[in-house]
Amino acid sequence: MMPQLWQGRASKAVDSRVNDFNSSIRFDSRMIEQDIRGSMVHSAMLGRQGIISAADVQAIHQGLEGILADLHSGKLAIDPEAEDVHTFVEQTLTARIGDAGKRLHTGRSRNDQVALDLRLWLRDEGEALQAGIKDLIAALCTQAEQAAGYVMPGYTHLQRAQPVTFGHQLMAYAAMLLRDLGRFRDAAARMDAECPLGSGALAGTTYPIDRDYTARELGFAAPCANSIDGVSDRDFCIEFAAAMATCMMHLSRLSEEIILWCSWEFKFVELDDAFTTGSSIMPQKKNPDVTELIRGKTGRVYGDLNTLLVMMKGLPLAYDKDMQEDKEAVFDAADTLALCLRTLTPMLETMRPLPENMRRAAAKGFINATDCADYLTKKGMPFRDAYKCTGRMVAACIDAGKTLEELTLEEFQAYSPLFEQDVYDAIDLTNCCNGRTSYGGPAKESVLRQIADTRAKLGIGQTQNTD
Repeated sequence: MMPQLWQGRASKAVDSRVNDFNSSIRFDSRMIEQDIRGSMVHSAMLGRQGIISAADVQAIHQGLEGILADLHSGKLAIDPEAEDVHTFVEQTLTARIGDAGKRLHTGRSRNDQVALDLRLWLRDEGEALQAGIKDLIAALCTQAEQAAGYVMPGYTHLQRAQPVTFGHQLMAYAAMLLRDLGRFRDAAARMDAECPLGSGALAGTTYPIDRDYTARELGFAAPCANSIDGVSDRDFCIEFAAAMATCMMHLSRLSEEIILWCSWEFKFVELDDAFTTGSSIMPQKKNPDVTELIRGKTGRVYGDLNTLLVMMKGLPLAYDKDMQEDKEAVFDAADTLALCLRTLTPMLETMRPLPENMRRAAAKGFINATDCADYLTKKGMPFRDAYKCTGRMVAACIDAGKTLEELTLEEFQAYSPLFEQDVYDAIDLTNCCNGRTSYGGPAKESVLRQIADTRAKLGIGQTQNTD
């Protein structure tokens, strides 16, 4: 077993159970590339400042590059008995290059080292998650473009409310996901504003280090302004976890809609067989397990965020061992979100809308009642009177098993002489959608504009609509 980096103070060996409890190698080993990246820059700075020799810097860099190459090729495996990833890298390096490896940690503590590694890992993972979100938005845009004219009921309180289109509904989720991209970018910008490397354990160092150089080389705007805050800050973890939790909430809402839409009670969409499962005893079943799992996994990511918030809420400055719990929480949240994005996107790409069923549900829902009232208002009737008149008509239609479109002109005029032949155009469901020309509304041209604007924000090309 590798010795601990901190051995020297204690006169007695640590109980093996404490070693197991204290170890983080089983999860922080995934930061090894970031750890090596930080060590390369740190050692280069030490050489520039004359703190270690140029020969030591060269040996350290060659050794670190060799470790990384051997890890990638499978020649080297991470020792599960190492205390943490930092111990493994430093001691493997020392075993390979001798005393030069022991000089790598000069002017640095594991406290500022782990704070740096986690930032670098979140930067890389955040970029990958943003790419996954963009792919999902692109899939929504493609489906929405084909469905820009598919009339369906829009809902409030899960009651049929007003006519929209399927494309309009899908673009609502694209708008949510665009905000998610913004949250990830904002969190990354704040995280990248300050580099913790050089904070030491909490009080900096007596060595003449150049923190501006290391910050710049590692892609940060500046060194952190306070060394105590540099090692004890985990706001960036919380912000990323909050962005991931919010994105999961949006995926869960979309999943719930898809679960409803593919049920026999709605039957607005058909999921591809490759993204559904069956029942062991009910041969007719086609279960939307992907979306159900996303709903369930959303609570898991919420739990990761709560772990971080509770972990940090009572900690005195500066570093406390409680903070080792940060990595498992953010790793799990990121892994979960990535898995959901990777599965939901192709499911959406292969999902088949059923516009006839959407249109049928829209016709039976009296969702053109507001348009009927607006028709009377435009003819001169006060809106509140028009509202009451239309309400009486809807009630009568329900009793008679009719829709508003099925009323004769004489039946319309029995409620008000203001009704004329043009009422049928006013309450036609397609016209009701296309008449809502206000910015962001369900009119086909509006939906296509939303798609074009969204694609422009993503930097992806425009696809010609053929409907």
